[in-house]
Amino acid sequence: MKRSNYTVMNFILVGFTTDPRMQLVLFVVFLGVYSMTVLANTSLIVLICNDSRLHTPMYFFIGNLSFLDLWYSSVYTPKILVTCISEDKSISFAGCVAQFFFSGGLAYSECYLLAAMAYDRYMTISKPLIHSQAMSIKLCAFLVASSYLGGFTNCSIITKRTFSMNFCNDNAIDDFFCDLLPLVKLACGKKNGYQALMYFLLASNVITPAVFIFASYLFIIATILRICSTQGRLKAFSTCSSHLISVTLYYGSILCIYSHPRSNYSFDSDQIVSTFYTVVFPMLNPMIYSLRNKDVKEAMNKLFK
Repeated sequence: MKRSNYTVMNFILVGFTTDPRMQLVLFVVFLGVYSMTVLANTSLIVLICNDSRLHTPMYFFIGNLSFLDLWYSSVYTPKILVTCISEDKSISFAGCVAQFFFSGGLAYSECYLLAAMAYDRYMTISKPLIHSQAMSIKLCAFLVASSYLGGFTNCSIITKRTFSMNFCNDNAIDDFFCDLLPLVKLACGKKNGYQALMYFLLASNVITPAVFIFASYLFIIATILRICSTQGRLKAFSTCSSHLISVTLYYGSILCIYSHPRSNYSFDSDQIVSTFYTVVFPMLNPMIYSLRNKDVKEAMNKLFK
């Protein structure tokens, strides 16, 4: 990557607070959340790999989602923990580039992966007789690989453009990690072309998968309404309820931050939302997909026995 004519050699992560006591409290909280994230996602991956009953397209996608969330959380949380207990709040230029690239690539990949999972739910409910043949392991692997390819390809474009901008004397990032909007706020010079690119990538990586998911659920709802029995409708809806909750939380938090104009960026309000989808959400995902799941509970009992 060709660097711009910037004058800063590193960035300062402002973080959450400068109060030492609050920093210690936040360190304990984030350490607990990260430990739960690693434990929950790793356990779900082990269960899916270990139990043959979970070798289905749905659990193949859930296992890959857990792997992605595990990786995604590990991009942010270790640096947050260091920032909380260390007096040195700086991050190198190269470290900021790496964090920005991997976090963005994984976030975009999750958008595509959630869309692939919506298609699997559509095939399960709308075409149950041909679902196992249509959703072959090759197609599932292709959809997962395409999710990563699309996410990281688009992120490489935005990463190159972001760190090719001129960063002036101010190097304090109003956040706890190298995120898009705080970095754009630090950049000086013309940003109109960059902002157009940012909204184009937002549309292609977030809005387009969201529209695909919405269309999938319209077909799913139409299929459920044609089911005669109430019990059958409830069973069909429960099949996709976990995915629907996951989509609502993830897309809602992302759109809450990146859909408003750059000039309206607020550290106090957006930091809470960004903390949720970067740190808390990867911990919630395995709970959403397993707490009410009979197959996962049975697999867990079998593993313990």
